[in-house]
Amino acid sequence: MFTGRKLLIATKHQKEKIIAPLIEKAIGALCFISTAFDTDSLGTFSGEIERKDNALTTLRNKCLLGFQNTNCDLVIASEGSFGAHPTLFFASANEEMIMLKDFKNDIEIVARELSLETNSKGITIEFEKDLIEFAQNIQFPAHGIILKSSEKNPLKIRKDFDSLVELLEQYNRLKSDHSSIYAETDMRAHRNPTRMKVIEKVTYSLIEKIKNCCPNCKTPGFDVVSAQFGLPCALCSLPTRSTLSHLYQCKKCGFQQEKMFPRGIQVEDPTYCDNCNP
Repeated sequence: MFTGRKLLIATKHQKEKIIAPLIEKAIGALCFISTAFDTDSLGTFSGEIERKDNALTTLRNKCLLGFQNTNCDLVIASEGSFGAHPTLFFASANEEMIMLKDFKNDIEIVARELSLETNSKGITIEFEKDLIEFAQNIQFPAHGIILKSSEKNPLKIRKDFDSLVELLEQYNRLKSDHSSIYAETDMRAHRNPTRMKVIEKVTYSLIEKIKNCCPNCKTPGFDVVSAQFGLPCALCSLPTRSTLSHLYQCKKCGFQQEKMFPRGIQVEDPTYCDNCNP
């Protein structure tokens, strides 16, 4: 379905360096990028433009933007979010989402990756030595830094520093007009190798989903739509909160199939049983 077709990677931050080789090898599409549109118009990590929609809607809009401006009907886009981990409350996390949108065949395939591998940080700086320490902690200059006149609604934003000398020079210029400066890790993909690794992982997940075709109509993207809990405890046999099965559904023809024991085990360790270990 995809072999030999042109595939647009909707990005302006060099994500194609990671995504294109993997996708071309896996599905035989011919990847390219375009400057005919600006994905930053949907929101920026540096703060100039606020992202108005959630990550999934933003992904769809990126793909649509690419399609409308290049007339390429096969598009991939990715979108990242950063914040507290949903269950490890004191840990920071990077959630990456990636979408393949085939406008010709009306197919949408989405993959997600939640990772603790992130250096997303921000700090208010009053002294030059604190900025130097922050730069060392986030592995600058391999990872970028953004300077802002304030954390919220900054009037001035400075970025794309390639050396400590340049960073300190811009810091002192901003500091001459403000009592403190807000410094944060640059989370744009081309300025953050740690994030790029997570984008690589989610691309592999997308490839797995693309290759998982519907048993009924052979459409790519036969994917999990719900999970059934109740894996029995190995000791007392009562149902636990662990996953018993996954329900797969084709977005094209609606065919459904339940797959038992997705974790490869048929009973759960009593450690995770509410009856044995309340």
